[in-house]
Amino acid sequence: MSKKKVLITGGAGFLGSHLCDRFIKEGYSVIAMDNLITGDLKNIEHLFKHKDFEFYHHDVSSFVHVPGHLDYILHFASPASPIDYLKIPIQTLKVGSLGTHNLLGLARVKKARILVASTSEIYGDPSVHPQPEEYYGNVNTVGPRGVYDEAKRFQEAITMAYHTYHKLETRIIRIFNTYGPRMRLNDGRVLPAFIGQALRGEDLTIFGDGSQTRSFCYVDDLVEGIYRLLLSEYAYPVNIGNPNEITIKDFAEEIIKLTGTNQKIIYQALPKDDPKQRQPDITKAKSILGWEPKISRAEGLKITYSYFKSLTKEELYHNDHREFENYKK
Repeated sequence: MSKKKVLITGGAGFLGSHLCDRFIKEGYSVIAMDNLITGDLKNIEHLFKHKDFEFYHHDVSSFVHVPGHLDYILHFASPASPIDYLKIPIQTLKVGSLGTHNLLGLARVKKARILVASTSEIYGDPSVHPQPEEYYGNVNTVGPRGVYDEAKRFQEAITMAYHTYHKLETRIIRIFNTYGPRMRLNDGRVLPAFIGQALRGEDLTIFGDGSQTRSFCYVDDLVEGIYRLLLSEYAYPVNIGNPNEITIKDFAEEIIKLTGTNQKIIYQALPKDDPKQRQPDITKAKSILGWEPKISRAEGLKITYSYFKSLTKEELYHNDHREFENYKK
């Protein structure tokens, strides 16, 4: 009997590469697909020698073909940080719309179950706190974050349409702030930004007054939630994240303490539409999946800091080596 096969798009990215590891560990045959705009082959190079692992260099916004059978598709291809989706807004919209459409079509042809990666960003700057799945969100469609927010909201809508109309087996995960090894140091998200500044001896930059909140989930906990949701029988969106909320100012002070540095905290203007609060209501994840995070922020930060400390000086000081010019069409 052949092994179950899973296609993971965005497989060379931060989350995608950890998912590749998990499914290889579980005995699956894994295909990672990535166009390497924001992904990096170094995240999965340790898997190239594995007989049950393949890599396809492909942009899912174009027609997707995979030979043979497929049991599962995990759609994680998308820029996921403000720096990325502000540089390549059209590509961000395309991967959420055309890319999702292509993969839903592939799932239908292969009779595969598909899980799509949505985000807490669909809640926008929320007026409900914490955010349950029933909350419809507060999103500025034409603001700078709209390209990402609306791509993900459309992604959820077309996924549910395929589930309802074509009876396709679909799953939707709404991912809250996640961190861990293989994050890009300079992708604009708060945790790698703070650690990078601390390691370079720079002052830590807070946008706004620091009273806005975030909730940080360690990557291994997130992957466990994804795995359970994929194998569940629940087709509607499920929040996966750590409800342990902290202000950005307190988080900056945690990073200074963790790194043993003595940087100051400096303040700059808050970007437009930046969420003031972000905390998942994980009632559904607990009741449906039997899932809740296990790894404390203190434990996860130690592992993540150790990873960032291992980076080369070039990686630490270089803003980002990726070239976006070819993707502005």
